[in-house]
Amino acid sequence: MNLPSSSRLQFTPDLNICRILNGMWQVSGAHGRIDPKTAIQSMFEYTDAGFTTWDLADHYGPAEDFIGEFRRQLLATRGQEALSNLQAFTKWVPRPTRMTKPLVEKNIDISLKRMGVETLDLMQFHWWEYRDQNYLDALKYMSELRDEGKIRHLALTNFDTEHLKIIVEAGIKIVSNQVQFSLIDSRPQLNMVQFCQANNIKLFSYGTLCGGLLSERYLGQQEPRGTQLDTVSLKKYKNMLDAWGSWQLFQELLATIKHIADQHGVSIANVAVRYILDQPTVAGVIVGARLGISSHLEDNARVFSLNLTQTDHEQINKVLEKSRNLYQLIGDCGDEYRR
Repeated sequence: MNLPSSSRLQFTPDLNICRILNGMWQVSGAHGRIDPKTAIQSMFEYTDAGFTTWDLADHYGPAEDFIGEFRRQLLATRGQEALSNLQAFTKWVPRPTRMTKPLVEKNIDISLKRMGVETLDLMQFHWWEYRDQNYLDALKYMSELRDEGKIRHLALTNFDTEHLKIIVEAGIKIVSNQVQFSLIDSRPQLNMVQFCQANNIKLFSYGTLCGGLLSERYLGQQEPRGTQLDTVSLKKYKNMLDAWGSWQLFQELLATIKHIADQHGVSIANVAVRYILDQPTVAGVIVGARLGISSHLEDNARVFSLNLTQTDHEQINKVLEKSRNLYQLIGDCGDEYRR
């Protein structure tokens, strides 16, 4: 499989990425057991298909270890050039506490060792409690580690616009923020996108397929409940969907997207991903990779040949206008984690 050039983005001067990132939350244990050997083999399949960019975190179970082992095997079997085409973006999610440089460096060093790298491509920082302003110290020390070569680029995950602004005004260089962004959750469009555009900050979007709810599997089906929501992702995004609107409205949205998808010869998921990729300042969409269990490589590849028309956008937006306002209900990006 050869992905078109439109699948790539020059994210930073030194990082050329695939605009669909392979999300590794699914190896954390919350989605069922993953066999390490099968997972690594699956990572080769993703990379060979052109999906070379991985999104992970220090707390996603063995995700960083998988990257480390994959890098070792890739180097041994394909050589240094193949290794240089791999991008792995991790996160540090500490418990709020007093931050010192030794503490920050110790945690960065753990990720470096687990992933088998001398420099982290992208460190995406999350902080649970805004009232604890030690996050600014953590970012200051990570900026120093970036200048010392342990981190290539510094980024955020689930920061709202207000606190992203505080960080930028503190003189801390941020290249991206990872936020929930989908047809169901359009909160980034209200404030985040505009601020990021003005400050040359990119967005990475997750939850774009709502754990699989935005697919043919749920079109024309009864509302799933209880054990039918058999992954932590489905449970999480079903709750978000319930806040957004009724199952009946969701069925109207799915039917509208299906009509558009059929016209283009693609899937509902393709349309949902393409819609978000078309939004200003979005660098990429993170699609969960259930390594060794299921793969949607050929389907995901169709996103890059899909061009939604103005009419397509208008049809979708006409349905979305009927939903409840999640910004008013929940707040800005990431506020659902800080209630």
